[in-house]
Amino acid sequence: MSAPRPRVVLADGVPMSGLVAEADDPRAVIVAFHGGSSTAAYFDCPGHPQLSLLRAGAAAGYTTVALDRPGYGSSAPYPDAMAQPEQRVALARGALDKMLGAKSRGAGVFLVGHSAGCEMAMRIGVAFADVIGLELAGTGVRYTPAMADIMRAAMTNERPVGLRELLWTPEHVYPPEVLSGMTNSSGGARYEAEMTKNWPRQDFPALAAQVRVPVQFSVAEFEQVWRTDPETLAKIGAMFSSAPRFAINEQSGGGHNLSLSLAAEAYHAKVLAFVEECVLAQQGLETG
Repeated sequence: MSAPRPRVVLADGVPMSGLVAEADDPRAVIVAFHGGSSTAAYFDCPGHPQLSLLRAGAAAGYTTVALDRPGYGSSAPYPDAMAQPEQRVALARGALDKMLGAKSRGAGVFLVGHSAGCEMAMRIGVAFADVIGLELAGTGVRYTPAMADIMRAAMTNERPVGLRELLWTPEHVYPPEVLSGMTNSSGGARYEAEMTKNWPRQDFPALAAQVRVPVQFSVAEFEQVWRTDPETLAKIGAMFSSAPRFAINEQSGGGHNLSLSLAAEAYHAKVLAFVEECVLAQQGLETG
């Protein structure tokens, strides 16, 4: 598998960066959005090419793009250009279009969101007609009790204690060098504090009701940020009232950061299988 290429393009005058792994004559384009305090490298696990969504996607015949979300990578010095959701959508979509240029997009665009990246994936998913499906992971509508305590402390400007443990335990499900190298990112985009506060009860349900493409919702076995009990998962499924299909993928052996876990290869295989189902469904719509 060839290494993904770093790219930087201008979108609305703002430099947007990311990683691109191209496929010849792609069946579709996969676009992935990382979570908080991370980068596009989340989808190309350093030192473990077999765990890379970018490489697996290209090998399976999909051009795969991981964008640094607005506020990360090259766009970090431009916070005023992404304060509003519509600005972030324009930047991300503009960056994708610039990176792809006139190259084939196959059946369309499939969006992958992890954690805070689900906001970007869903907003683009409801705004553009060429989107054929969504994969969401590391998000939800109800925090675990431990995470709820951390969020309350954050709202009172107390230093959050225990967040790293929730995000990166149990340690045995991650490569050791990932724990020491990928977890040192600090800070995040300025807009994320408000976005995170509104996400579970307001923005996530509102966006879910507007989704009109198939959705796969992945749940890590060792997820410790979000509640994943049957009642909560049923509530999430019911929110996607206009989606033609909603599937839950329970991923064994993975923690919150699924694409950096030792289960990433198995997880990405399930994502790619779902992408293929969406491609076939789209082709059926076009020929039916």
